[in-house]
Amino acid sequence: MLKYLSIRDFVIVSSLDLDFSSGFTALTGETGAGKSILIDALSLALGERGDASMVRNGCERAEIAAEFDVSALPDMQAWLVEQELAGDDGVCLLRRVLDAGGRSRGFINGRSATLQQLREVGEQLLDVYGQHAHQSLLRPDVQRSLLDGYAGMAADAEKVAALYRDWQALRRRRISLSENAEAVAAERELLQFQRREIEGLGFNVAEWNTLQEDYSRLAHAAGLLETAAFGIESLSEADNACLAQLNALTARLRDSMQHDASLGETLQMLESAQAELQEAVYALRHYQQRLDTDPQRLREQEQRIQSVMDAARKYRVAPEQLDQALQRIVARLAELGGDADLAELEQLEKSAYQNYLTAAKKLTAARKKYAEKLSGEITAAMQTLAMPGGSFLVALLPLGQDEAHRDDAIRGNAYGLETIEFQVAANPGVPPRSLAKVASGGELSRISLAIQVATTQVASVPTLIFDEVDSGIGGRVAEIVGHLLKKLGKDYQVLCVTHLPQVAAAADQQWQVSKAVKNGVTLSHIDVLEGAQRVEEIARMLGGVKITETTRKHAAEMLAVSA
Repeated sequence: MLKYLSIRDFVIVSSLDLDFSSGFTALTGETGAGKSILIDALSLALGERGDASMVRNGCERAEIAAEFDVSALPDMQAWLVEQELAGDDGVCLLRRVLDAGGRSRGFINGRSATLQQLREVGEQLLDVYGQHAHQSLLRPDVQRSLLDGYAGMAADAEKVAALYRDWQALRRRRISLSENAEAVAAERELLQFQRREIEGLGFNVAEWNTLQEDYSRLAHAAGLLETAAFGIESLSEADNACLAQLNALTARLRDSMQHDASLGETLQMLESAQAELQEAVYALRHYQQRLDTDPQRLREQEQRIQSVMDAARKYRVAPEQLDQALQRIVARLAELGGDADLAELEQLEKSAYQNYLTAAKKLTAARKKYAEKLSGEITAAMQTLAMPGGSFLVALLPLGQDEAHRDDAIRGNAYGLETIEFQVAANPGVPPRSLAKVASGGELSRISLAIQVATTQVASVPTLIFDEVDSGIGGRVAEIVGHLLKKLGKDYQVLCVTHLPQVAAAADQQWQVSKAVKNGVTLSHIDVLEGAQRVEEIARMLGGVKITETTRKHAAEMLAVSA
């Protein structure tokens, strides 16, 4: 719910800071005092378009900041995390800055955000019902969700959508196969040949690396043997071989140690080198013995390397990437259904459609039952809201036949076998028409109020704002509107801009909006009314210019009755 709102240099507001409470809050004041500025400011913070005229005259910029408690909105918190816009736990802070040139910037939890992101947040946080703001109840998806929620079928609707997607995936696959049967068959045959060819090669990267090393050694065997022989001769077999000279030197050093023992350290190092060189001679002789110079094996390795290189050129990859080429071929065969028979795919598609149709028909039956019930409740509420004889209808409009399957009479979409449309007839004897087309601003506000009360347990936003719901009503009807708003306030945070004392008296909190001229500048501000202040404001709304003690007494009685 809305916790705090800060407004700076917006229209005729210089500086305003408001702390909000739960329940029903009424905003009252003289005509033209700027009661709707609060709604306009909130709308700007929630992504509505703004222009330079909204910046207070003579100021560089207007700034709106709104803090919402979203601890009870897990979907909202998940969305913030997904968009990398999360802030403190359970808090969503929105900020909008609009400069005098008309440029604006938006922020969510201190991070820069687009207008679209602000709007997406706004759709989950509050709804505004009135003549001056977007009406979510006019959207077909909201109407459908309200009915499904009212019927307790939201999970069933999600299941229908999932079954529809499964059916459509099989349908697209079947259409692709049937329309391109020859091309698909030819491609599958080629891919199967390529798979067999690469698999028959028995290739793997480890074997390829070992093969190259072995081939290089075999191909240079003569030179390697010559190198080994040269090493053996140099170290131990030549007249001046290293080992012979080293042996002579160590013998002389041993003799010399009789005269100078300090030569022992040098002798020790040379003896160590002598042992190392002898080990090297043994290693070179062993290498000579095991070096393979088999010409037949060399030819076999040359043929193996050539086969791999030919395959790599054919598939336009490096030899090391042949495994990856095989994986791509296998994946593409899977997309084509491998050796799946078209008739089998058609049967799978029909089965998927039947599963979808069964679930969709169940959903339709529930929708019909609860649409009638919801229509009756809202129609009854309309009679008490200055719309006598009016009627409300939750219409289920069957979807047309699928053009691609006209002979099969297949129909439906992800939302079921029908679209949902809220229809209204404002007067008796008039056929109902779409709510979006026939309801006036005042009627729409009151109808929206009736819908919200009827569906109070399934509405998805925590804050509801009603602007001018009292348009064209008074007396007993106004009192009923006040009681309805108070009832809504038990489950939601409700704000209402009103001119009627009956509505204001029913509120849990009341704010007075006023404006004054200071140093030649008109400024608007809001006061939270308590006790006698509230009595005085209700009396003003009742009595007009001259407020008498009788009027004040009447105002106090209204507040007492509504408490």
